[in-house]
Amino acid sequence: KGSYKMKWGTIFLCCLGIFLMVLFQWPKLKKDQKKEKISFLMLTSLGWIIAICLILFPDIPGPTQIINYIFKPLGMLLE
Repeated sequence: KGSYKMKWGTIFLCCLGIFLMVLFQWPKLKKDQKKEKISFLMLTSLGWIIAICLILFPDIPGPTQIINYIFKPLGMLLE
């Protein structure tokens, strides 16, 4: 499960990676690319949030498990 300090170290490295990614990619976007900048920030933020959640709660279900949980009753109903 990892120690408390190990999780914070991993979170720090994740944040550092995101920061470096934004630092190097942001200047490559032109000033008139407002939609691209918004998309970049939104997708990067979503990825960062998911990464932090997976570091803190490694046992949370993945996307496939959630889809199965939602649609399995529907599939049994249709059989």
